[in-house]
Amino acid sequence: MTHRIAVIGGGVSGLAAAHHLLEINPEFEVRLFEASQRVGGVIETTEIDGFLVESAADNFITTPNAGVKLCERVGLGDDLIGTNPLGRKAMVVSRGRLEPIPEGFLIMAPSRLWPLVTTRTLGMLGKLRAGWEYFVPQKHREEDESLKAFVTRRFGKELFERLVQPLVGGIYTADPEKLSVAATMPRFLEMERKHGSLISAMLKARKGKPAEKSSGARYGQFATLRGGMSRLIEAIRGRLPVDTIQTERPVESVQQNAGGQWVLEVGGQQASTETFDAVIIAAPARHAAKMLSLVDAKVAEELSRIEYASCAVLSMGYRRDQIQHPLDAFGFVVPIVEERQILSCSFSSVKYDGRAPEDHVLLRVYLGGACQSELLEKSDDELIQIARGELADLIGLSGEPLFTRLSQQRQAMPQYHVGHCDRVELINRRLGSFPTLGLAGNSLNGVGVPGCIESGESAAERVAAALAISKAETAESA
Repeated sequence: MTHRIAVIGGGVSGLAAAHHLLEINPEFEVRLFEASQRVGGVIETTEIDGFLVESAADNFITTPNAGVKLCERVGLGDDLIGTNPLGRKAMVVSRGRLEPIPEGFLIMAPSRLWPLVTTRTLGMLGKLRAGWEYFVPQKHREEDESLKAFVTRRFGKELFERLVQPLVGGIYTADPEKLSVAATMPRFLEMERKHGSLISAMLKARKGKPAEKSSGARYGQFATLRGGMSRLIEAIRGRLPVDTIQTERPVESVQQNAGGQWVLEVGGQQASTETFDAVIIAAPARHAAKMLSLVDAKVAEELSRIEYASCAVLSMGYRRDQIQHPLDAFGFVVPIVEERQILSCSFSSVKYDGRAPEDHVLLRVYLGGACQSELLEKSDDELIQIARGELADLIGLSGEPLFTRLSQQRQAMPQYHVGHCDRVELINRRLGSFPTLGLAGNSLNGVGVPGCIESGESAAERVAAALAISKAETAESA
């Protein structure tokens, strides 16, 4: 018996789910429904006059390794490239100037003390308060805590505002006063639980290892694809049977019939009602909530409560001689306390080879996010002028860009607010009653490309296992 499985959503999560289902069992009949005209979601690469422009994610972390493993399985292993060895550091705007983030400072805590002592980003009182973290007692209460509350409790207000907030804002485009530290940075909670102090934990982890030279993130653990991130989308698509993907086919509703099969109402020019043995929903939480309203009202309610943030990604190409700054880092982040109108800027062609022609620079500027959402009410031209004005002041940018490409990522980034872990636990518990139903995407367990891939593949394994059990039980009863 051939099982029919539906995958709803054609982003990287849905594509990974469809691909993995056929890895598990090539006999599965898989249909992937995508409401828009193309698959890939926010991932889209465009070449403009020798510049490689990404509309959203331009790389992914290699630990966890779900992204790397999938690239290898679809034939792209040899096309993975790492960040350039030189310049593996980031900067931060500090009192109107770009300053290096202290070497060894990684997202929320320092792995080296001297760079923190000598940084010009913090004042003397801020440094003393940050150093006092070593003596701050750990919190024993179990309730969830916001990222801001956690960092200010351990390191003080200034380190949070000047370093942690802009770094975390660059990852989640979020408001740290609402963001759950347990859902976003559980590693640091575990450090506090196990060692009492984050500084102590970071220093113990570094013992016997070379001094951490990078700052902001572990840039040696990031990679991208030669030719751009869209190559992953096309490689997955090329390995699926030609009739698997159906674009411009929005799924209006999902129900389970008395026989345990899933009935989908599919729209589009050829609207239809289709029945499947299993279904994986790899759509944003708000869309998944509507689909599941007739399956489990509580799951739908919890999914609908997950908030999303929007941002704009502006890519611009310049000649190198139009920029005064030495560009000796991978980019910079902007604290909210600086009262500027951009979140961050990535020097993409410094970070990765093959992003711009020789003697040219590709810049990527992020605007908006949860803390500056009002900016996205402006026109594209206004946003471009805002970004150019900020970069003129911060890196000495001058003259007209060779091109501009602005991508609006509306309601694209889920916000893991305080209480998110409890919400995920509740959803997973209730989904236990529906073993042939899987949820995938960035709404629950991870916002990056590897997290999306892992969610899709886990959902595929879940429903495939349920179908195998059902098949075995049917065979025994026969």
